[in-house]
Amino acid sequence: MFLQKTVVISSLFLLIICCTTIANESLTLSAERPPGHNFELIDWNISLPVDTNKDGQVDTIPAVYLEKGFEYKPYFYTADDGGMVFTAFVDGVKTSKNTKYTRSELREMLRRGDNSVKVKGVTKNNWVFSSVRGKTQRQAGGVDGRLDATLAVNNVTVTGKDYQIGRVIIGQIHAKDDEPARLYYRKLPNNNKGVVYLAHEPRKGDEQYYEFNGSRANDIDDPIDGIALDEKFSYSIDVKGDILTVTLSREGKEDITQVVNMKDSGYHKRDQYMYFKAGVYNQNNSGDPKDYVQATFYRLENSHTGYDY
Repeated sequence: MFLQKTVVISSLFLLIICCTTIANESLTLSAERPPGHNFELIDWNISLPVDTNKDGQVDTIPAVYLEKGFEYKPYFYTADDGGMVFTAFVDGVKTSKNTKYTRSELREMLRRGDNSVKVKGVTKNNWVFSSVRGKTQRQAGGVDGRLDATLAVNNVTVTGKDYQIGRVIIGQIHAKDDEPARLYYRKLPNNNKGVVYLAHEPRKGDEQYYEFNGSRANDIDDPIDGIALDEKFSYSIDVKGDILTVTLSREGKEDITQVVNMKDSGYHKRDQYMYFKAGVYNQNNSGDPKDYVQATFYRLENSHTGYDY
C-alpha cells in the first residue's frame, strides 16, 4: 500500500527521496539535507493531510523512508536554515472519521522499522507509565518518557470561528484512546504575540487546561509575555509515574513549568500505552480552505527508561 502511495506522490508532486543515508553525526542543521538526515527519525512515522492513492486515508510515511530522506513540500521539508518544517492547511484529509482537523505530525514508533512489532497495544512500539505494575512494563518499548523540542511557529490561521482561530497543537502524549498531554500555541489575528497552554485529558471527566504565558481566551489583548511568530522557544514534556511535568523555555527568560498529578486520570491501567507526537495539528476546520498552520523544529529528542537508543 505504501509503495503505491510513494509512486503517486513521486509522479504528481515531485517527491524527493535520497537513496544515500547520511548519519546524524553533527548537531549542525543543513539546508541541503532532507529532515531525516538532520534529525534522527527512525523511531517516528509521519501522517500528512493528503491521499495520493485515493483510498480514503491519509498518507502515512514509515520510519525507514523518513530515514532515507523523504520530504514533500509544502507539508514536510527542510527550511533554508536547516529546520524541519511542518504545514497543515484547513482543507485536507483527516487521519480518521473521528478526527476533525488536519495534521502534518510525527508519531513515535519505538519499533524502529521492525514491522514484526505491532503498532498498537502494549508492544515494543509504545511505552507505559511506571505507575503501571507487573509484566506490562517489560512488554513495552520503554517506561516513562521525555520529549524535548525547540521550534518556531511560523504561521497560524486567521479565519474561521472565534474559538478555532490561531490555535495549533505542537506536541502530544497520546494514549490508547485519550491524550494525557496536548501542548498548544495560539495567536489571535490582532495580536503580535501568542501563548502556550497545556490540556490534560483524564480518561473520565472534564479536560484540564493550564496556561503558561497568557490566556487562551478568544478575545485577549496582546500578551505581555507572549511569543511572536518565527520566535524560537523550547518545550519539554516529561512523565515519571503519574507525574506529568511540562516546561516552556525561552532565551533570556525564566522557565515556566506546570506539574500535573495524573494519579486519578486512569492511565495506570495495564491496557494503556503511550506514544509522543510532534509537528503541527491544525485546530481549525472552519477557516478558509487555504488558511494554514506551520512550524519549524530545530530540535526533537525522545527518551524512555529501558529504551537504549
